[in-house]
Amino acid sequence: MSALIGVNIDVRLPVSQDPNRVPVLAFDAVVVGSGAAGACCAMAAARRGLRVAVVSKGPRRANNTAWARGGIAAVLGAEDSFEQHVQDTLACGAGLCTPSVVDAIVRQGPDAINALISLGATFDRDAGGQLALALEGGHSRHRIVHAQGDATGRTVQLALNHGLDATPGITCFDDTCAIDILREDSEQVRGLLVEHPNGDMLVLDAPDVVLATGGAGQIWRETTNPTLATGDGIAMATRAGATTRDLEFVQFHPTCLYIAGAARILISEIVRGAGAVLRDKNGTAFMQDVHGDADLAPRDVVSRAIALRMQETGDTNVYLDLGDIDGDPTVKFPGIATACAQFGLDITRDPIPVRPGAHYMVGGVLATLDGTTSVPGLHAIGECASTGLHGANRMASNSLLEALVTGMRCGESLTRRSGGRVLQGISHAHDTRSSGSPVNQTDMLYALKSLMWRAVGVHRSGEALAEASTQLDFWLDVAQRLAATDQDGRELRNMLLVARLVTASAAHRAESRGGHFRLDHPAQAPSAAHTHLTPCADGDGRITAIAMERIDATDAQRV
Repeated sequence: MSALIGVNIDVRLPVSQDPNRVPVLAFDAVVVGSGAAGACCAMAAARRGLRVAVVSKGPRRANNTAWARGGIAAVLGAEDSFEQHVQDTLACGAGLCTPSVVDAIVRQGPDAINALISLGATFDRDAGGQLALALEGGHSRHRIVHAQGDATGRTVQLALNHGLDATPGITCFDDTCAIDILREDSEQVRGLLVEHPNGDMLVLDAPDVVLATGGAGQIWRETTNPTLATGDGIAMATRAGATTRDLEFVQFHPTCLYIAGAARILISEIVRGAGAVLRDKNGTAFMQDVHGDADLAPRDVVSRAIALRMQETGDTNVYLDLGDIDGDPTVKFPGIATACAQFGLDITRDPIPVRPGAHYMVGGVLATLDGTTSVPGLHAIGECASTGLHGANRMASNSLLEALVTGMRCGESLTRRSGGRVLQGISHAHDTRSSGSPVNQTDMLYALKSLMWRAVGVHRSGEALAEASTQLDFWLDVAQRLAATDQDGRELRNMLLVARLVTASAAHRAESRGGHFRLDHPAQAPSAAHTHLTPCADGDGRITAIAMERIDATDAQRV
């Protein structure tokens, strides 16, 4: 089954200067993103003698990896096995995982952990000096490696930053915004256009561009993601003509700290793994009546159960009770304890108010295990990619595992190729330094977030998705023509584009599967199929439609 989504996206690059005057720096590869996937890719490529540029939209300490409070899934215990980890992942993926991909990534888990340790990462250990292994939702064994209880991401990113700084051949561009992918004759990738922190445009000339940009959680009103997570990689890949897959599958984390007016803070699943219990405002524990694994059920199940209980009780949240945890929770989870204390909550006695929030883009740019996409020279790894590991629903702590493994594999697959000059193919568009805009971008952004939370959130319906599509078409057209061309304007366009694609995919999938739940189609279809989206461009540098195609999950992966 196939369909066309009508869109009108200007893919010409927003360069106001004479293109032959834009400064050019030559590299063998450009990696966009410095989290687990991007850093591992850059280090693997540089160790093979390649000159690599690493572009970070913000400081490296503030990316998605650094924000991770959970851990890394890996088979390290005597009672565990690769086969069991594979089976757990397949069960969570609801028929859309690629078994060979799952097997390959799981088997490289121990090597990934050892590589981090060699970079200086210090993980929690038990009394006998062995790595302490925690339990999280969907896992049948204790296999989650963590650091300082709930600070795994920060620990991992510090080690990766050290590796990036210590590896010859890597040049880091922090606080540098990627604008768009450069292509030669609409085919081979020829580099990346970026905005330097001083506001100047810069071309990073390279025959390979690797997208490791993370997710798009900022599209939703409630999210665990940092403000940098605006879907830039998926948007840039779409404008470059790359196929995306299964964008309707978005994981909503069940437990975000919810206090009106406060930033949403992730309360890691490791807390429930240690014995914390979800209760409604009446103190009733409700998960045991929903799923056999109770509070450790897969995240989509827990998120929907919380949303339903909030609706039934008329409350804005539920509560996470840490009273049954063995030991002092402030010692086990110091980061969460500190965050809650800022709002007057003592987790040794006060239940934590929580509600779901957009957490992880399960779908993404269609890519192989080595990061290859449908566009020559363009690669995608980590959260912005769809490799086949997660299927319809990511299992807890498999994301950092995927990022580490696919990042390393992608970096090792890159080869030295001639880049050449690319500037002749750059066309003019708008002035990137324009500060004025006839639209209120802040108002449009908040309206987008609210719309996506209502219509494309935990619960969805055909009627709401259709209305959202119409509204997004209007906003996308206005933003393409009238929004400013500074970083805020570019991020708004990227978010609107990705939101439109997610909504279209969700409307097209008339079933409930994994992280996608339709109130009007609550059953899972008998056969599993992927949703592929491929841009259709005209000769004037505009994408005029997106071809949407359902691909049976038993078919070979198309890249």
